[in-house]
Amino acid sequence: MENLIEITNLEEYQKAIQGHSILVFSTTWCPDCHFLKTFIQQLVEDNPQWVFYYIDRDKMVDLCIELEIMGIPSFIAYDNGKELSRLVNKLRKTQDEIQAFIDKI
Repeated sequence: MENLIEITNLEEYQKAIQGHSILVFSTTWCPDCHFLKTFIQQLVEDNPQWVFYYIDRDKMVDLCIELEIMGIPSFIAYDNGKELSRLVNKLRKTQDEIQAFIDKI
């Protein structure tokens, strides 16, 4: 996802979760993940209080197993190293669903 900050290693992950961040877990082959591209930029713009990161699940499998990210696309919100909330399942997500998730955090 071109408009998100990509995390490619554990050091970047540890740094990212220290801030007010939302991590988006996805892959390049997933049709439901490609659907996110139609509106993810709008979500980023509508939620400037968050920094959005992208993790390719296939490139960071061990982390995703540790975090129990089996379905994609999925989202986890962090602040100061603590998980605040998650939207983790294998279902396609709409812009409204993701925004409702963000609003509840």
